Amino acid sequence: MRIDPVRKALYVVAVAALLGVFCSPAAAGEIRNEPIELPGLLLAQQSRESANDQLATPRFELLAQAAQAKEDEDDKKDEDADDDDEYADDDVKLISDPLIKVNNDFYILNDRLYFWVLKPVARGYGFIIPQELRAAVRNVFYNIRFPVRFINCLLQGKGQKASYEFGRFFINTTAGFLGIANVAAKYPHLQPSKEDLGQTFAVWGIGYGPYLMLPFFGPSSVRDGLGLVGDTFLDPLFWLSPDTRTSIEIRAGETVNDTSLRIGEYEALKAAALDPYVMIRNAWVQNRNKLIAE
Repeated sequence: MRIDPVRKALYVVAVAALLGVFCSPAAAGEIRNEPIELPGLLLAQQSRESANDQLATPRFELLAQAAQAKEDEDDKKDEDADDDDEYADDDVKLISDPLIKVNNDFYILNDRLYFWVLKPVARGYGFIIPQELRAAVRNVFYNIRFPVRFINCLLQGKGQKASYEFGRFFINTTAGFLGIANVAAKYPHLQPSKEDLGQTFAVWGIGYGPYLMLPFFGPSSVRDGLGLVGDTFLDPLFWLSPDTRTSIEIRAGETVNDTSLRIGEYEALKAAALDPYVMIRNAWVQNRNKLIAE
């Protein structure tokens, strides 16, 4: 059978093209399971490359990397635990509170006295007495207690601060009409301060002792409670009062006057606390530490 030369040539070309397809590098790569960069397969290719890199890493290196990662994770957990312990230690170092149940009961008592008695009376008092007059009354009480602050400054060895206390007392007593006007407030170094025997004991190296929540008086400690007793004998009002009843009435009036100028502060502080008792205790200690350091 005679084959047409043209058809024979086309047949040869077709066979060569078919062999070229099967023997091409791309096809050979596919047979060897090598990735082919086609749209939509790039992500799969990268995943396979990552897997191949891990398989190419010696086993002991993988184990070392895993062990290092575990050690880093354990170190981080230890650091977090240390941080938690540190915060816990800070709370413990603030002050010891072995009488917490009794103190908490007295806190509840003081809290109820504030909302049921002191706050309503202070509101009524503030409604009747103008704020300027109430501020003047507070200035007078502060000025009268100059000996308490002055003597404690001397006992603590704070000579310069004692001179500032004397200067403030002198200016407000003379130019301020017995302390009614706070004339010394215009001088930056003669700003109001608070010095008491509890701070003096602290400067002398005496520790807080157990925390105490005193009925009517509020937060304190064994050290500061004893200091409060000592300051009473340094207070001119104690010696000017004819009897104990009058002294208590003066103290009560001063408390009502001061509260009328600060209504809302305790409420805001309590509303922001998860545990008001702990918040009051820690805030009191931190404030005392600040006063002692000044």
